[in-house]
Amino acid sequence: MNKLLHPLAAAALALSASAGAQAANYCGELKNHFGPLDYRMRGQVNLEIVEDAHFTPDVEAGIKGSTGEIGADLDYTLRAIPNHPRALATMAKVGQRLRTTKVPFAKFPVECYFNRAIRFAPDDGVVRATYGNYLFTMGKTDEALKMFTTAVELLPKDPTANYNLGLLYLKKKDYANARRHAMVAYDQDFPLPGLKNKLVAAGEWDKPAQ
Repeated sequence: MNKLLHPLAAAALALSASAGAQAANYCGELKNHFGPLDYRMRGQVNLEIVEDAHFTPDVEAGIKGSTGEIGADLDYTLRAIPNHPRALATMAKVGQRLRTTKVPFAKFPVECYFNRAIRFAPDDGVVRATYGNYLFTMGKTDEALKMFTTAVELLPKDPTANYNLGLLYLKKKDYANARRHAMVAYDQDFPLPGLKNKLVAAGEWDKPAQ
């Protein structure tokens, strides 16, 4: 880790490490015959050797597998590159489409791949945001809020993470925090107007910051 974390983020990482230790046996060790590689090191490590075989456009789109079943290809990708955000998103999407917590031919349940990603790269805010999306679509609003909060602590200027966190605060009618994160997103030219429109409709967009 080559940068200091905000104290709140550091605390969240400590809690994650504790939870990760408890789930490690269930979700498997990170040691792998190839890798594990850090997705953020693209250009410095050969991620393409995995992606070209196992994370093809058809796999990413959730259409079909490349070397076999799609669950097996996603599993291989995520065991080799645990914090691969697009592969995590596809694993989640396929699980939701099939209405299962464990995609056929994957080694672990969907949430285990997020657990493994966090254990492997606890300072990766994109993983946290991807997990937050999954939790939200599963109806786990409180857990999603916590995950997006950590994502924004790690990526304070990221427009998408701030936008989604703003939406979660809006859902809880915490308008001040919803507006605060909306401002960060729109200051970065985030293109979707939905959060602003909802705050305007609630009469909460133009209120002064508290």
